Amino acid sequence: MHSPIEIARNYVEIGIHKVRLSAIKMIVLGILAGMFIGFAGIASTTVAVTIENPSVARLLSACVFPAGMAMVLISGSELFTGNNLIILSVLEKKVKIREMLKNWACVFLGNFIGATFVAALVVYGHTPDLFSGRLAENIVGSAVNRVGLSFSDSFIRGILCNILVCIAVWASFAAKKVSGKLLMSFWPVMLFVLCGFEHSIADIYFGMAGIFAKLEYGIVADSLNFGSFLFKNLLPVTLGNIVGGAGIVGIGYWFVYLHHTPGYAMPIEKEQEEIDIAEEY
Repeated sequence: MHSPIEIARNYVEIGIHKVRLSAIKMIVLGILAGMFIGFAGIASTTVAVTIENPSVARLLSACVFPAGMAMVLISGSELFTGNNLIILSVLEKKVKIREMLKNWACVFLGNFIGATFVAALVVYGHTPDLFSGRLAENIVGSAVNRVGLSFSDSFIRGILCNILVCIAVWASFAAKKVSGKLLMSFWPVMLFVLCGFEHSIADIYFGMAGIFAKLEYGIVADSLNFGSFLFKNLLPVTLGNIVGGAGIVGIGYWFVYLHHTPGYAMPIEKEQEEIDIAEEY
């Protein structure tokens, strides 16, 4: 298992690699991650739609949704919320702020395309026909609930969500095996879904799927439209995600593990080599 300081040092180098990708690669990898989150979105909705007990329904949804994060982490795709941790590389002066912002913009665009693509295929492939149309009603209702939140509620729930998402990414880097990465990333993601916190990329899927389903199935939802989705849900949630991911987790761990930390200049491999030599004697 990697220690927290090793994770922090490793992520600085990961951040450098992420910003050095070409814009088109960032977008393509972002599309893939957006699709994975979209798949998790429809799965988490489907598993709970016929369960009358709301607590049990939410728990099952929360247990299914982490499959999306697992696919993102193991496949090597790019997720905007996780990439908020690039702030560590910026604070270590290894990456410029404009490079980080370019990465965030390209990856967010890719995530938007990918999640919207899955939402469109789900709706126009008539997956919402399941359970005599109850899935369609649930999809629209989920989007309506999101645009019905106040700006401040969406913002705060976005903060809480990305604290957990970035902890999921951080914890997955502690493991050296795929099984460990899957196990460590599961719990924080499960918690944010269970508690009803808001994830910007997941909300792109839920919002766009709700809009498409409303139009395709003729479901009345006057409060749900593209404008309300963008400005009442996606904007405050995205801002909250940045505060939670970059502001709290990223800056917090940088301050604790990298700021004025002796020995940072020594690469981890070299440090481990010296440890191994010392153990031999």
